[in-house]
Amino acid sequence: MALIVHKYGGTSMGSTERIRNVAKRVAKWARAGHQMVVVPSAMSGETNRLLGLAKELSPGKHTPALARELDAIAATGEQVSVGLLAIALQAEGLEAVSYAGWQVAVATDSSFTKARIESIDDKRVRADLAAGKVVVITGFQGIDPDGHVTTLGRGGSDTSAVAIAAALKAAECLIYTDVDGVYTTDPRVVPEARRLSTITFEEMLEMASLGSKILQIRSVEFAGKYRVPLRVLSSFTPWDIDITEEAASGTLITFEQEDENMEQAVVSGIAFNRDEAKVTLLGVPDKPGIAFQILGPVAEANIDIDVIIQNVSHDGKTDFSFTVHRNDYTRTMELLQNTVGPATNASKVLGDPKICKVSIVGIGMRSHVGVASKMFRALSEEGINIQMISTSEIKTSVVIDEKYMELAVRALHKAFDLDQDAAAA
Repeated sequence: MALIVHKYGGTSMGSTERIRNVAKRVAKWARAGHQMVVVPSAMSGETNRLLGLAKELSPGKHTPALARELDAIAATGEQVSVGLLAIALQAEGLEAVSYAGWQVAVATDSSFTKARIESIDDKRVRADLAAGKVVVITGFQGIDPDGHVTTLGRGGSDTSAVAIAAALKAAECLIYTDVDGVYTTDPRVVPEARRLSTITFEEMLEMASLGSKILQIRSVEFAGKYRVPLRVLSSFTPWDIDITEEAASGTLITFEQEDENMEQAVVSGIAFNRDEAKVTLLGVPDKPGIAFQILGPVAEANIDIDVIIQNVSHDGKTDFSFTVHRNDYTRTMELLQNTVGPATNASKVLGDPKICKVSIVGIGMRSHVGVASKMFRALSEEGINIQMISTSEIKTSVVIDEKYMELAVRALHKAFDLDQDAAAA
């Protein structure tokens, strides 16, 4: 008997019929002798609907008080889901009980709308599992030290599921989504994209951080840190598929050293992110501490910074560019124009919300030279100008004009032969 965690996304929970199918699938695993914990998302579109209602009433200014209420509202979507799923499981003849994050409890910090999990009390869950019950727990939410309901940010149910799997020392955490695994890139952009049977945590972490929407980045961080075996698979396969076949399907996210037979392609995938914006301060003094003067206030405003470039100095002045999430673009521009720009004597503040980031990812890049130049050549041949470059051991990212994103992804996918199996390449 193994303790297994299942996570189901909003699409999988999108109607009572789909919830019934989820219950039948979970029941199959439970009847096979496994202890089952299930973490469902809110029904498809429900969180957007709830936050849309709040937006209609919102005064517009994003304050901590507003953020607290947004979390209180958004958290109700998952509470509906767990109750419905528990009822569906009971209809299947199983004992099932649902809990909200604060009932478990999933303890978080107080960063409303993007809280981080600090600990999970597993006593209540373990007692129910020992009594033969299926436990259904809300994803996406927890409770802070002051007793306030918090949410973990978009995709937070993935993080909840992996954190719960880690706390319970689950044998495996299965993430059921509307896709059947992790692909070399988005098949909607490149129809020739291949599903990967395995991918390392390092590669998945880079893919998630660079724009892949399959898993939230924090869920991959949790899985890697606590060594939780993680599998991404489809919830739209028939619920009565043979459990052995289902348990081996999708994409296994694994550790490099544990899988010597893994495909060792130089590049495993192409990630892209169109939700970025670039800002530039022109003519700032080129002196020690200038980066902190610029980026310190941005960080204090809780704005995440991605790619950073400081140009070569001319006459004691330099230009400083960085990228932020497009949702933070307006706030960042206001901060630079009203506070940071004047404080640093910048000659001008420029912004461009129509950029994107395209990245190649692969652990094979560690042991191969010329990978970046091959990337740059492929983009050059398509007439695509590179605005910014960022690299690590296993990835190279470029910032380009948004209108060239799909062309760039297709060109790179072809250049690195990702449409071919590693064995055939």
